[in-house]
Amino acid sequence: MVIELDRDRFIETMEEQAQIGATENNGLHRLTLSDEDKEIRDWFYDQMEAEGLDIRIDEFGNMFGRREGSDSEKGALLIGSHLDSQPYGGIYDGALGVIGALEFIRTLNDEGIQTKHPIEIVNWTNEEGSRYQPAMQGSGVWAGVHDIDNEYKKTDEEGNQFENELERIGYKGEVPAEPTENYEGYLELHIEQGPYLAEQEKDVGIVSGIVGFTWGAITYYGEADHTGPTPMRYRNDALVGAADVITQIRRIPSMLGERTVGSTGYVDAQPNSINTIPGEVTFTWGFRDPDDEVVQEAFDRVLFEAEAAADREGLDWEWEERMRASSVDFAQNNVEAISRAADKLGYDAMKIFSGAGHDATHTADIMDTAMVFAVSENGKSHTEEEFTSWDHCYKAANTLASAGLDLAQEMEVES
Repeated sequence: MVIELDRDRFIETMEEQAQIGATENNGLHRLTLSDEDKEIRDWFYDQMEAEGLDIRIDEFGNMFGRREGSDSEKGALLIGSHLDSQPYGGIYDGALGVIGALEFIRTLNDEGIQTKHPIEIVNWTNEEGSRYQPAMQGSGVWAGVHDIDNEYKKTDEEGNQFENELERIGYKGEVPAEPTENYEGYLELHIEQGPYLAEQEKDVGIVSGIVGFTWGAITYYGEADHTGPTPMRYRNDALVGAADVITQIRRIPSMLGERTVGSTGYVDAQPNSINTIPGEVTFTWGFRDPDDEVVQEAFDRVLFEAEAAADREGLDWEWEERMRASSVDFAQNNVEAISRAADKLGYDAMKIFSGAGHDATHTADIMDTAMVFAVSENGKSHTEEEFTSWDHCYKAANTLASAGLDLAQEMEVES
């Protein structure tokens, strides 16, 4: 059985959420636990309440809305994503999955469809990991990957502690941040954030897994000094060492594999003055690949390059791996449900491996999981230029809804 969402209402809801934290360039600046995050959470709470869902907020701020099924013995189908954004990001990343889940519930209510399994929709806390690290923080705590007390203590660049900010916006709930219900499956809708679906002129992506990755930071300690009178032979320039390694981070992927990617997204040079040799520099690495052994090799290589650069420039140094995630293969029955839905809806779909991490990474440890991808035009994301047409958004959301209905009626746990 397939269902199709109310297209006009779906678009209107997407546009409505995009006004909360909107930027002048039609993007979104809605950092986790910010005032804008509180506003979108309040809005989402109201939407769930209007649909008669049983709402609960856990102690890490994850928001759940439950629609009961006809069989109380059945485990629930969980569907959702996140409503926080990157700094000056796009309006689709994360939000599309939450709105798709909400519109699925609205359509079931409109058509009076009673599913056998309960259905829950979710907004995960801090998927982006931009204000507080790591990414996928809320789902990671919920799945038992991260210790909640450690995550509560995390601070942002201004020194604001996570737990205090969660309390400030009123979303530190009382429900334990763990699976308090019986779950049998999870589906997540997201934009691809890459060019592959667009290049192949597909309507929708059937995601069969997620790459593994490593995130970390290196700090070099040199000696700050005057850039004029200090002879070159006396310099211990922390930024020179960092530049050498950053160049290698760009080159390492080409040595390892076609799907390997690597980047430096953050650099902090101190004292950051035009007339002072940088005495301390912190910069990050990030590598991703579907093969965990390749991720490990990239990790090993960046530390080798970091040590070599430190020796060349006479620097002290330290490193920290801030996050490591293994690659994930999704459950075949969920992947097949998505494939059937796309086929019945007449959409041209292809299987694809996600190049970005998602909350589905953590749910896959607990229950059968799979994802639907919407086409990203030009593959852009984490920027205000992020764009997915309403047509592609709608097709992906319909695929999610029809796959969700299929699973909510017939879902069984794989042995």
